[in-house]
Amino acid sequence: MKTTDTHTLSILVANKPGVLVRVALTFARRGYNIDSLVVSATHNPKFSRMTVTAKGDPATLEQIIKQLNKLVDVIHASEHDTFSAVDMEMSLLKVKVTATSKTIIAKYMKEYHAKLVDETDNILIIAQIGSTEELNSFENILSKYGLVELVRSGKLLMMKGKETT
Repeated sequence: MKTTDTHTLSILVANKPGVLVRVALTFARRGYNIDSLVVSATHNPKFSRMTVTAKGDPATLEQIIKQLNKLVDVIHASEHDTFSAVDMEMSLLKVKVTATSKTIIAKYMKEYHAKLVDETDNILIIAQIGSTEELNSFENILSKYGLVELVRSGKLLMMKGKETT
């Protein structure tokens, strides 16, 4: 029986068309489903950083990392843990409110360090930045009060100290 764990990878790639497809196919060929994927430019516009979160067997992941590192446009691919890196996500949550629920939600927003970014027609849009667990917890609470829509960024990750991501 295989064990399934959540893994976070950082992949530095050449900023070229088609690289994302080749990286995604490497995961798909090994039966790994990508849970979240964030791609953004680095401080050097020739490169992009991909942060991938996926669940699956650690041995298979090791093979995926080896295959990724063999791709021409991949500069470096590696897995990171929460002890040596800082990771965060962002979510935007749209909630339908009443006068009563608005007061309750405001208390939870303070507790979860969330920020009101829009209020129109008894609908709040709330922004939250934090760990996956914090975002999940806040989402579960808001689902009891009229959560209408949710958008999440996916995990972002940066190595602690002098080590580069």
